[in-house]
Amino acid sequence: MKIEILSGGCAACSALFESVKRVVAELGLDATVEKGEDFEKIMAYNVMSLPALVIDGAVVAKGRLSESEIKKLLTA
Repeated sequence: MKIEILSGGCAACSALFESVKRVVAELGLDATVEKGEDFEKIMAYNVMSLPALVIDGAVVAKGRLSESEIKKLLTA
């Protein structure tokens, strides 16, 4: 599984990145977690609000997420 946090470098983006890494470790998922800060790449996803959570190339959520919401998205 490839997980990407589309980020503009804000505090909410960093918080989502850290939360996703914690959840991945807690669940023992075989996943890579990356932070994408390249605005051309972000625009290619057609995302207008950050942070955004991308799983295997698909945007699955935008904005702040709780760890329980992240767990649901990663195990769906």
